[in-house]
Amino acid sequence: MNQHAKLRIGHSACPHDCPSTCALEVELLDDNRIGRVHGAKSNSYTSGVVCAKVARYADRVHHPDRLLRPLVRAGGKGEGVWKEASWEAALDLVAEKFIAAEAKYGSETVWPYFYAGTMGLVQRDGIERLRHAKKYSGFFGSICTNLAWTGWMMGAGALRGPDPREMAKADCVVIWGTNAVVTQVNVMTHAMRARKERGSKIVVIDIYDNATMKQADLGLVLKPGTDGALACAVMHVLFRDGLADRAYLEKYTDDPRGLEEHLRTRTPEWAAAITGLSIAEIEAFAQIVGTTKKTYFRLGYGFARQRNGSVNMHAASCIAAVTGAWQYEGGGAFHSNSGIFKLNQDVLEGTAMRDPKVRYLDHSRIGPVLTGAADALYGGPPVTAMLIQNTNPANVAPEQRLVKQGFMREDLFTCVHEQFMTDTAKLADVVLPATMFLEHDDIYKGGGNQHITLGPKLIEPPEGPRTNHYVNEELGKRLGVGDRPGFGLTEREHIDIILGKRGIGSFDSLKEQKWVDLQPDFDDAHFINGFGHADRKFHFRPNWTGQSAPNRPPKSMGLFGPVGRLPEFPDHVELIEVADEEHPFRLATSPARNFLNSSFAETPVSKAKEGRPELLIHREDAEALGIEDGSRVEVGNRRGDLVLHARFFDGVKRGVVIAEGIWPNSAHERGEGINVLTGADAPAPYGGAAVHDNKVWLRAL
Repeated sequence: MNQHAKLRIGHSACPHDCPSTCALEVELLDDNRIGRVHGAKSNSYTSGVVCAKVARYADRVHHPDRLLRPLVRAGGKGEGVWKEASWEAALDLVAEKFIAAEAKYGSETVWPYFYAGTMGLVQRDGIERLRHAKKYSGFFGSICTNLAWTGWMMGAGALRGPDPREMAKADCVVIWGTNAVVTQVNVMTHAMRARKERGSKIVVIDIYDNATMKQADLGLVLKPGTDGALACAVMHVLFRDGLADRAYLEKYTDDPRGLEEHLRTRTPEWAAAITGLSIAEIEAFAQIVGTTKKTYFRLGYGFARQRNGSVNMHAASCIAAVTGAWQYEGGGAFHSNSGIFKLNQDVLEGTAMRDPKVRYLDHSRIGPVLTGAADALYGGPPVTAMLIQNTNPANVAPEQRLVKQGFMREDLFTCVHEQFMTDTAKLADVVLPATMFLEHDDIYKGGGNQHITLGPKLIEPPEGPRTNHYVNEELGKRLGVGDRPGFGLTEREHIDIILGKRGIGSFDSLKEQKWVDLQPDFDDAHFINGFGHADRKFHFRPNWTGQSAPNRPPKSMGLFGPVGRLPEFPDHVELIEVADEEHPFRLATSPARNFLNSSFAETPVSKAKEGRPELLIHREDAEALGIEDGSRVEVGNRRGDLVLHARFFDGVKRGVVIAEGIWPNSAHERGEGINVLTGADAPAPYGGAAVHDNKVWLRAL
């Protein structure tokens, strides 16, 4: 009997902000210690594979630097002087400060702030119940999906697609805008199965020669923000060479003739000048997808990181409609299945208590919000009190200098509920220790697959940390809303309600099943019954101002960015930060293999594997500036500057530089992180955070 078979195994789901939401098998050494974490072999999407950083999750759970006691600031902001407090005293202080802030400025001065540090529905979204009950400022979550989801919805009209497991049945898999080896390894499981079992081709499109591109039969390295130009040129070739499926186009799309006419000038020569690709590369890609009906386009979240990302996502998704790939098993385009789950969280989030007159604030624009920018505050009071869960904005949010300036305000009271002393926790007034996913009950949905997976409590937490649910409940009591609907329930009761409303059982039944598969049938997933728009057509003509989308901003916020420049048909639109004489380089802040946003940057193996904050730069660009390999280089723009170490890397186009990973601010020479350089302006039309879209200058040091 092998070692794994002897161990007690617990079943859970990975809680992190990744589309894979892997089903897990966790080695349980005793009631409060774990060993290795494995992918669940019996889950048809996870297929026994999990990323290395999650496999060694014991490094996080049992880390000696975990927060274990509530802390109250005892010195100046950010000085790191703390005194321990009891949970009762700490929560009493938070409630007292919130009540005082509300008395001075009204309820909208309090801004509960959260995001995807856990993707568990109860622990992540329960903060909304407190918000709505108290009429605190609303939260427009925008930092991750907006630009990509918006572009997808413009074409398909519904956020779903062909079963991701069908990649294994494709004759060509196009991995576009996601470094899947690094960020969602299960995509590679199914793509590589297609290659092994069917001899399928893998095409990878990205802005640098990354780990995923190393696996490609055809790898296309283009300039950031030029995906739309590539897509248009590919479709030009498809029409030119008789590879467009005209019968499919007539039946399933809104204006194929208008599209074909529009694309007459979008030639490979035109796109080559924009993308940096050769004409031959563009022609080769077009021929592969045009002659391979069972082509599966796996479109990733890289589209969400450029200001023109919605345009680019829409353009890329159009190719499958021109070829008619949607008709075939193993064909079509997929971005996310987030629209299939249809879970009712009204009780959990206290939706019935939401006051439509209460303003929303854009979570990506926390810097402008906290520094009092009028356009960010929407006519309401300053934010003077915050509860922060599941996110680290002092490190991950754009325009970091504004964010930190805001947190340093003496009139701002901040409570951070965290697992480690993050960059944000360091700037707080009260820090509360949080549990990790194996230490509480929750439920998860996988946008990159089709499963709802239970994450039951498997081990006891150390003495001290408490759940997000506990904090929200206890503050509710102290703030006078603990008797309102949705309060007073346990995590398991909330899960029972959510599952029951969907008709898929209960906590106990799902614990037995482990997960439930909600993949739509073939005809719905492939839009054989029609696309998600009222006319049931795929739209080549986007309705940029009227299209519904899961993260369309509330009406009170209006539309964002230069909406008037969004195109009538798929196109290349330079809404990006175009390099100029003062800023001749384009910087992308791409994900690191061993971090996930700011998580795992505290674990020793992940830190050792990543080394140090570096700037990947083309050798010829570096030599022209007198920058040596491994030397210090200053990178800057109008938002700020910082120092990185140069690493020669010829897998980018000239004029493009890459900084992988969100390192802690303290890992940098001047104590400021990479998001000093990123912009918080909200892109057209529905907002987002274009953190890979930055023009910068470089200087040898």
